[in-house]
This record gives sequence, structure tokens and C-alpha cells, in this order.
Amino acid sequence: MSKRNLDSGSYRWLSTLFGLILLLMAAGLLYGGVYLTALGGSWYYVIAGGVLLITAFQLLRGRRSGFVIYAGFCVATFAWALYECGWNPIALLPRVLFFLVLLIAMLLTWRWLGRAFVCHGGPVRGTKPLALVGLGLTAVIVAIFVLGLQPHAGVDNAGTWADHPAGDMPADTASIASGDWPNYGRTPGGQRYSPLDQITPANVAELSLAWTFNTGAVGRPQGSKPGEFMFEATPLKVRDKLVLCTPHAEVVAVSPESGEPIWRFNPRADVTSAPFLACRGVSYDQTPGATGLCAHRILTATLDAKMYALDADTGQRCPEFGQNGEIDLTAGMGLVKPGFYYVTSPPSIVHGKAVVGGWVADNVERGEPSGVVRAFDTRTGALAWAFDMGRQDRTTLPPEGEHYTRATPNVWAPISADPALGLVYLPTGNETPDFFGGGRQAVSGKYASSVIAVDADSGEIRWHFQTTHHDIWDYDVPAQPTAIDLPGDHGGPQVPALLVPTKRGELFVLDRRTGKPLTQVEERPVPQQAVPGEHPSPTQPFQVDMPSFAPATLRETDMWGATPLDQLYCRIRFKQLRNEGLFTPPSLQGSLAYPGSAGVFEWGGVSVDPLRHIVVTNNNYMAIIDKLTPRADVVAGGSSTGGDFGGPQLGTPYAASAAPFLSPLAIPCNQPPWGMIAALDLKTRTFLWRHPLGTAYDNGPFGIASHVPLQVGVPNMGGSVITRSGLIFIAASADRTLRAFELRTGRELWHATLPFGGIATPSVYEGKDGRQYVVIAAGGHTGLGRAGGDAVMAYALPKSDAK
Repeated sequence: MSKRNLDSGSYRWLSTLFGLILLLMAAGLLYGGVYLTALGGSWYYVIAGGVLLITAFQLLRGRRSGFVIYAGFCVATFAWALYECGWNPIALLPRVLFFLVLLIAMLLTWRWLGRAFVCHGGPVRGTKPLALVGLGLTAVIVAIFVLGLQPHAGVDNAGTWADHPAGDMPADTASIASGDWPNYGRTPGGQRYSPLDQITPANVAELSLAWTFNTGAVGRPQGSKPGEFMFEATPLKVRDKLVLCTPHAEVVAVSPESGEPIWRFNPRADVTSAPFLACRGVSYDQTPGATGLCAHRILTATLDAKMYALDADTGQRCPEFGQNGEIDLTAGMGLVKPGFYYVTSPPSIVHGKAVVGGWVADNVERGEPSGVVRAFDTRTGALAWAFDMGRQDRTTLPPEGEHYTRATPNVWAPISADPALGLVYLPTGNETPDFFGGGRQAVSGKYASSVIAVDADSGEIRWHFQTTHHDIWDYDVPAQPTAIDLPGDHGGPQVPALLVPTKRGELFVLDRRTGKPLTQVEERPVPQQAVPGEHPSPTQPFQVDMPSFAPATLRETDMWGATPLDQLYCRIRFKQLRNEGLFTPPSLQGSLAYPGSAGVFEWGGVSVDPLRHIVVTNNNYMAIIDKLTPRADVVAGGSSTGGDFGGPQLGTPYAASAAPFLSPLAIPCNQPPWGMIAALDLKTRTFLWRHPLGTAYDNGPFGIASHVPLQVGVPNMGGSVITRSGLIFIAASADRTLRAFELRTGRELWHATLPFGGIATPSVYEGKDGRQYVVIAAGGHTGLGRAGGDAVMAYALPKSDAK
């Protein structure tokens, strides 16, 4: 035997290895491809599986034709991928990356692989030119990916910036000391805007960590039921202290300049039954002209349904408030099972009253606690009024033996207020359970998934606007409505507006005096044909002349994955589901809800620039499978729950499952981006820019960090803040990063890595040292990766630059 034949035999293992890899891939593509084709899906996978099967056999036999066929297959696959998704590198990845990597591996080992190829008479000659052609093709494809995956600002209309001159501060902003952050959204109307301008686009790159404070509240306490942990607090800066709450319901005050602790209040709240531990913030109030204990007060509500008033200087209880600084929020509620009612959002302070709603357990049973909203005197704790949707004629505590109307839509998100108009704005959820609406109360049909304006002094309803009729998708109004004054038509007086972010992706713009839309809203037909006992609304409200943040209806070609195989799985699963677009009713087979119940908008809400009339949003695009299971099948199966985010829905004919639409690798099946950030001009109603928020660096298959900074846009919860200098600060995303963007262009100018995700909204303030600070709670979120941190981190310019 010749030496060259011996060489060929010694390298046959390499050809065999590539052949076995392709054989396994071919088997998966053929099996899944046949199934997909039977469901009416793409034929590509069957064809690809057949071609790869031939390729694998040829490589196993050591035939050069195996490489030739495979190279041709890669070219054809790339052409098919371009046809299906265009020049979108993120979309191309699952279609071609695996095959491209394997082709590169063949080329890198060509010195030996070329010798492995044989024909009947001996080794194949003249394979080097073929390898060079393959190498050139690979280089072109790699270059396309590298260029396409570069971060970009996605500027759509930045030229309109010149039309936004800065002017005088609106009254609600001007009335607050410029260096303070005294409300959850800074203003009672939740603008999340700071007039400070020490940190600018020109110097923001010099920001560095000024201090870190660790609260000590880490994870769920021993003995707690299984559940989630999230550090969502927005610190308040009032006078000479920075005050925040922990997920364990403690309140801490620290030095704004150093983070040194000043006082701590521990209510020893029983949080063991709470499904999730969260506290988004505390509230501040003062009595004008008063001195002494509790002239300045911090109010906080807890996970065991109590509210406390504390002296802002010392953290001591205010003895005149309720019973030794404490009131019981279950008063008048009737039966409240442990973990079924508590408060996660700070009270809204208006006209000397603390207005508070509450979270009610989702999807467990009918007849859960009331969604009543109450106002308490901030000095005495006395009930000022109660807004009970089912008994609007009674604004007092129910008499002995009675209770507030059970199961009315609750208000769990932050409440906003307009002190000048004397109104508070309530973002409502649903009557539970969420995913079946048969048998709901008439009052729920009227007020669920709405924003309701209530008189701040009497609790009487002034107007309401419903964002989703007969909501069976858990499309709550999940965020604080935001007040902003917009220019009037034809140079007329400014119009007091209210922005209402919704889970379904509409950002409604209302006149906050009357609730009338300031944009054109029309009712459009939506999918029908629901399960027996369900009667979906025939229409839903849509804005006509305002951009929607809602995603387009998903198609099979929108399925994604890390490899061709899990993308194929997602295509198959997609074809099995009912999918008629937005408002597809939940079904027995499973309906695709896109957006899902996590929402396009979530509790972080929006921030606005009241001078330039720009709104900044961060959005999610995650699909959910809404599936109903008949009660008899649930009982027969021995389970009382319907799924990941659903529940047993006791008292209805169906249990519910609301599970994320994921691949077997625990990656979302719908194509990225999964998280976006955008700036919208409210005068022209056009986007300034819009692009993905966050990278895949801390995310990957099975939740394992990929350490690849691919700008896919990741799920996010939390909010943004805007400064007068034209900066946006936001963390929120699942990649443990606090970022600064330029408001004008959307360019990322600075970022800092956090120990855990900053699943919160930052606040911006000025210290006694004259420095401007940006502070964020960085403790993570169980639902968005790692959780269990307790860090509060403040960033500022170097002292020498803070002038």
C-alpha cells in the first residue's frame, strides 16, 4: 500500500467525525421536518435533512463529494435564510450559524481532512482550490455577521431635536427642590425627570462609583413558602437623607453623599406567605410650618398589609398615626387568607392624604379580597375615603358584619396624582381569575384594565377610560400613569395630558381633566370563538394617529433558537397553537398571546421630558402560551394548578396555564429583540429612535450566561429617568448593567456593570457636596435571572469635575 493511501486511512477518523455530526443533525431535521410539514409549515427542514443525510453517508465513506455537497448546502441554506428573513443578522443566526461553524471547522482542519478523502484508486487530489473557495465564502458570511451585529443607535428621526428648545420648568417640577427626589416618580404625576444638568453627554463617560450600601435583606427568609425575590425600590432623596425600602419591608435611611446608614426601621412584617417579595418605594409628606417629631414623615406599606408612618429624621414611629404609627389595611376587607392581599407600591401623597391600593393573588380562586383603594390622613392615619367600585355610594369603612366588595379589580401599580386638579389616577387590574371572564361582576366589566380618576378629597369618581374590554389576557394597566402638559393646537394653551402605558402595548394619551383621548381612538374587531362560557368583547380600542408599541402578529418565520433544531421545535410548537394575533382568546389547545401577560409596558412605566415633550419607554416582547384545562381534567390529573404563571382558577370551569413560549434550551421562541428602548416625540407623534435594550452577555441556554455581548435586547423590568442635560439613565434589563443614553440620538454613552440586575428605577439627586448622583437598587429578580442581592449603588462625577 502506498504512503498516500496510509495517510488517507490515518485521517479517516476526521471525515467520520464530521459525518456522524451531520448524521445526527439530519435525523433531527428529517424527523421534525416531516412533523412540521404535516402541520403546514416550511418544507426546508425535510429537504435539508435529506441533503445532510446524503452528505453524512458520503463523509462516512471518506468521499470528497460529501464536502462538495455540504459546501453547496451551506450556500443554498444561506440563500434560503436571506429569502426568509432578509439581512437581519440576529434572525440569520439559528438558520446558518451551526452549519457555518461546522464548515469553518472543516476548513481549519483541511490539512488533514483533505487527506482523508479517497476514491477507488487512492486519495483525492486537487482539493486545495475547493478549500480556498469555501474559505472565501466563509469570510464573506462572517464579515456580514460582524458588521450587522455592531451596536447601533437606530436613529429614526433625530433631526427633529432642533425643534425642542428648553424652556421654563412646569409648575409641578419647579415646586420641588431641584436636588431632591421626593416622590416615587419625582413628581406626584410620575414624570421621572430631573432638572439637574451637572452630568452631561460630554462628561457622562467619567461617571464612577461613589458609594455602595448593602441593606442586608437578601433572599427569602427562612420558613417562607416558595416564591420570588426582587429588589425594586426607587430611593427617595428628601432634605438630607436618602430613604428606601427592602424586599423584607424594612425602611432604611442613608447619607446621600456617602451611603452611610442613618437609621433603620424593621416592622417585622410576616412575609413568609407572600408569593413574591418586593417593595417599590416609600412616600414622603410634611406638615407646613410644623416642627418636632414627625413634622416630616415617611409612609410605607408592607407585605403583611400594614401601613406605617415614621419620622423622617429618626425613623421612629409617629405616635399620632393610627395605633402607635401603624394601621391595618385588612380592616373592612373580610376574610383575607395569608399571602392573598398586600402592598408593593408606595402610597401616593396628595392633599395631606396617603392613597393606597393593593396586590391581590392572581388566578387562585373567585371571591378574592376587594380591590378597594383608600386614602388615609398622613398625620392621624384616619380613613379619609374609600373607593369601592361595588359600593360607590359608601366611602367609609363598612359597618360591622359587612366588607368592601370582594373580587373587584385591584390597583397594584403606583398611583399618580395632580394636586392642582385635585385628582388621583388609579391604574386598575382585573377581577380574578384573569384568564376566564365568564360570570364576572358588571362593575368589573366596566372598570377593569382602566385608568380611573378619583377626587383626591372625596373619593368620588370623576371619569374612567378602559384600555382593554373584558380582559381575559391579564392586560392590566401595570404602571403609574404619567402627567405631562402638551402644547395646544395652533399655539393654544397647554393641555394637561395623562400618558397611560398598557401591557398590550398601547400608550394612550388622555386629557387628565376629563379622560377624553387626545389622539384618535377607534374600536376594531378582534378574534372571537372562545371556550364555552366565555364571551370575548367583539372590539377593542386602538389609537389611529399615535405609534403603537404593540408587536406585529407572529409568523412561523419569526421563530428563533440557538440551533436549527430548537428553532425547528419552536416552529412546530407555533403551528400547534391558536394564533390570530393580538387578543386571541385563551383556548384548550393553547393560544399564543403576544404580547404576553408580562406586558409590553410593565410597572417601570415611562419617563418624560416636560420641556421637549419627549417620552422614553422600555418595552418587552415575550410571547406566552395561554391554555385552559377543563376542571374535570384538572381533578383527574391530581393537580390544582394550570401552569407556570396561571393557576387553578377555583370557582370557574377551567384552570389556566400562562407559560412562557420557550425552546427546549429555555430560550424564547420568538425572535429577538425581547427588550427595546425608545424615545417618542409627543408633538409630532413620531419616534426619535428605537433600538434593542441589553445584551446576551448574562443570558443564554438554560439561563447560563453566554458571555457573548450580542445586542439581542433582553427582558427588562424597571424604569428610566431623564435629566435636563439630555441624558437617560436606565438599568432594568436582565444583563446587570446601568446605562446612560443620549436622549437626542439614543447612543449609549456610558455603562457600569452591577453585581445583580438593577430591576428598579434609578433616582437622580444633588448632595450637600454639590455633586449630582445617580442611584440604583441592584438586587436582581428571580424571574429575570439571578436574584438575592442587596446593593444600593450611587454614581457621580469625580469631585474635581463636579462644579
